[in-house]
Amino acid sequence: MDVTILGAGVFGLGCAWAMARRGAKVRVVDPNGVGAGASGGIVGALAPHVPEQWNDKKAFQLDSLLMARDWWKAVAEVGGGDPGYARTGRLQPIPDKAAHALAMERAVGAATLWQEHATWTVEPAPQEWSPGTPTVIRDTLSARIHPRRACEALASAIRATGGEIVPSGDIGGFVLHATGWRGLTAMRDDRGRTAGTGVKGQAALLRLDRRDLPQLYAHGMHIVPHSDGTVAIGSTSEREFADTSTDDRLDDLLARACTAVPALVGAEVLQRWAGVRPRARSRAPLIGAWPGRDGHFVANGGFKIGFGVAPKVAEVMADLILSGTDNIPDPFRTDHLAPWVSGV
Repeated sequence: MDVTILGAGVFGLGCAWAMARRGAKVRVVDPNGVGAGASGGIVGALAPHVPEQWNDKKAFQLDSLLMARDWWKAVAEVGGGDPGYARTGRLQPIPDKAAHALAMERAVGAATLWQEHATWTVEPAPQEWSPGTPTVIRDTLSARIHPRRACEALASAIRATGGEIVPSGDIGGFVLHATGWRGLTAMRDDRGRTAGTGVKGQAALLRLDRRDLPQLYAHGMHIVPHSDGTVAIGSTSEREFADTSTDDRLDDLLARACTAVPALVGAEVLQRWAGVRPRARSRAPLIGAWPGRDGHFVANGGFKIGFGVAPKVAEVMADLILSGTDNIPDPFRTDHLAPWVSGV
């Protein structure tokens, strides 16, 4: 193998795909299978940060969101799977005059920072799909994806390009660690500090066909219509958790969602989901060479923006591993966290 990738979440699979399509011989190893962790979720909101106080992290995310349409299209064409991607935009409620003024300021920021690629406007809420206020922000940059189907589509594309995905196997060539929250907590520096932690999230999938409408973001909840006639609602953020099962926090989330968006009332709950998302110490994804371990690399810590930044993370890591080209922005770098003395 040219590269062995440990972990079959969206970062591991995305990097494997980016390298396989460039001709590298890749093997993905994950004993739990494709999308078994947080990447096998149901929400799939690809939403940008607000267009203000610009920084390298926001610029990286913008680039990734803009390249996502063609990137996921290529995945679907090569592997035959459907990742459920569509750039349908997003609506957010404007509850008062202060929020309205801030939204207008951000519209100016979007015109400068997003340029002609996407818009951020203030407009009346659509009657059929309202987040609970008469006026909303509409952005045309946000997109949706079906996380589990996207992972399966990536796996199909990797196999179609000659790559392997196995539960166990020899580790050869360069090694990329994309091992999710357990990988972050196992990585410790010489002071015993971990590279990150896990944050539990709970979500629900409802039978409600709003496939042609934008996603909503209201009261801290993402409400995402998918192309199969379902709507996903999520997610909780739980720093403390004893297990990964769903509980009454999801019931509370569903109740708040129905209060915020009356169109959800009475919709059948098809699935209750819980998983643990990897959160790096810096809150930015952690990507790059593993300090002190020659030939080893890290791509982890996607947390809430993992699917949104996955296309660019994959291409940047392919550049680094296959050609030695380092295009990693400072907030994402691994070298400022050195020295790492342990990990999986």
